[in-house]
Amino acid sequence: MTSHNTFVSRAAGTGSSVVVERCQICDSPDLDSILFLGYLPPVNRMNPIGEKPREQSAYPAQLLYCPRCHLVQLGLVVDPHVLFPPEYPYTSSTTKILRENFAELYRECSAVIDLKKDDLVVDIGSNDGNLLSNFKDRHRVLGITPEEIGRIAIERGIPTIIEYFTEKSVLRVLSEYGKARLITATNVFAHIENVNNIVELILSLLQPGGVFISESHYFLSLVETLQYDTIYHEHLRYYSLHSLKGLLESHGLEIFHAKRIPTHGGSVRVYAARKGDYPVRKTVTELLELEKKVVLEKKSLMEFKNKVVISKLSLHEMLLRIKEKGERIYGISAPSRASTLINYVGLDDGILDCVLEIKGSHKIGKYVPGTLIPVEEESRLFTDQPEYALLLSWHIADELMPKLRGRGFRGKFIIPLPMPRIVCD
Repeated sequence: MTSHNTFVSRAAGTGSSVVVERCQICDSPDLDSILFLGYLPPVNRMNPIGEKPREQSAYPAQLLYCPRCHLVQLGLVVDPHVLFPPEYPYTSSTTKILRENFAELYRECSAVIDLKKDDLVVDIGSNDGNLLSNFKDRHRVLGITPEEIGRIAIERGIPTIIEYFTEKSVLRVLSEYGKARLITATNVFAHIENVNNIVELILSLLQPGGVFISESHYFLSLVETLQYDTIYHEHLRYYSLHSLKGLLESHGLEIFHAKRIPTHGGSVRVYAARKGDYPVRKTVTELLELEKKVVLEKKSLMEFKNKVVISKLSLHEMLLRIKEKGERIYGISAPSRASTLINYVGLDDGILDCVLEIKGSHKIGKYVPGTLIPVEEESRLFTDQPEYALLLSWHIADELMPKLRGRGFRGKFIIPLPMPRIVCD
């Protein structure tokens, strides 16, 4: 089994963190610093409203670039037991764009792969079973996720192993279910450390002719729209197609189809199989060409850093003008990215009165990490009518604004990225 583990080593569950000294893909020791966002708290550690402030952990968030394989990566690996606690509050089914994305993924992969009824589909990081619900009743399905939220999937009739994706869990799958025709890893393939080992485990679970589909935040989109808010410790790597290609090829896998998708403000969906199993589509070469000026040139990465700083200062200036007039600002939605934006920009409960989440969210009744900003139920926006609503899920602003207007919000919207702006209509 191929392994590049020199960059990190720890005993699981110790709560320790490890500085990244070598590239997480190619093991190169030559890493360049791109951006430092300061010390950020874990985005899923949320204290109950009313609990007195106490000492909390915060970890440096530094982006590093590997000139050899072009991977952009975080400079610190935090123990996953710290980042993904059993009470992990995120459920993918609450997000409309993700539900639509996974339905579209099923339609697309069904046209690409000749899936049979008895074929096994395994989803790594399956959460509440949102993705697999599209395959259920059509194929055999199995989820693997470490969070207790996996029990929601079980209640929905989706078999789920509540464990981390490790050699142990893979051996269990092989013993109880056999090999998989399709393995998916959406919004998780950039989260798991020791990624070379993970690819080897995927290969051991993938039957001949099988396909691996990953979806990850796309570094090109991050640069294009200054998405510094997607930088937090769950995201160890920020893939370009160049870096994914190098990673998968080093294990005998070949990318044969690639596609930009809108989830999380811009992601990339990649199909890979053992070399020669599928013809390589022109989507791969076209996307590699599009990336060249951003991914392969350090100058563009440094320009990105400067634009991030200007964006932050511009938002500060806008909020200053609003608060000088004594007007109120409520945040809208509390995705993980909101924690980075709030902490990096330096917002507190004197600037942002509250953050509002849809009814049923596990985050309601808690504070935004690192702050005393309360997360409350969305109805307050309409009963209490602040002058401004700061869209922390700004990447789906076109979906949010008409919905909130339709429900009666009369104030103005603030869209913080890429450059902050106010929308009145």
